[in-house]
Amino acid sequence: MSGHSKWANIKHRKAAQDAKRGAAFQRLLRAIIIAAKEGGGDPAMNMRLKTAIERAKAVSVPSDNIDRAIKRGTGEIEGAVYEEVVYEVYGPGGVALIVEATTDNKNRTTPEIRALLTRNGGTLGEGGSVAWNFERRGLITVEGGVDPDELLLSVAEAGGDDVEEDGESFTVTTAPAELDGVLEALKKAGYVVVDSEVRFVAKTPVDVNAKDMAGKILKLVDALEEHDDVQSVACNADIPDDILEALAD
Repeated sequence: MSGHSKWANIKHRKAAQDAKRGAAFQRLLRAIIIAAKEGGGDPAMNMRLKTAIERAKAVSVPSDNIDRAIKRGTGEIEGAVYEEVVYEVYGPGGVALIVEATTDNKNRTTPEIRALLTRNGGTLGEGGSVAWNFERRGLITVEGGVDPDELLLSVAEAGGDDVEEDGESFTVTTAPAELDGVLEALKKAGYVVVDSEVRFVAKTPVDVNAKDMAGKILKLVDALEEHDDVQSVACNADIPDDILEALAD
């Protein structure tokens, strides 16, 4: 749960199905708009945009929608103006969360997030209150059924940092600037890449061994992720696999 946990991978297996919903499509398209706005519309020169496009294509977002999102980001066509907002949150048991959102109306989104937290045992922290416990990392999910040692060697040769086995897949960790190079190297080597992104990861995970507390934390995370404006949620809770599996049933 500390940024790239088994829970994330359990949920990712449902992502393609969930992404058929309009709200999920919109999250992916907003990520493209923001990336194009900040770094330009050429994915060859904008790693963030390239990654956003690949994530959208992976769940069959139509190419026309992707193209329009890029043009909206670069200002070639008119549309809602989105901004990124980062919320620092204290959850049940004092765990810390970083919530990344994109919104065209911060005055609407912030009260909605605050109300959602109140209903699920969370509170909104001040700027800097929990951010110190997180860092941005590149994360690549590789399909399982491969030799872990060979994968680790490939990752190291490409400039990646680490490989973690997560049940049916592997999570490769990189510096944000190295994500694109490692991603391309793994694809070239024949590995099946399920997902890739740059997101916040907890520096110091907190062990959560009580099922009831773990359930409260995951309920809050789920509620946040279901908000239309939320792009990602990172949490520093480290929940054992057996509890995650029990809660996922």
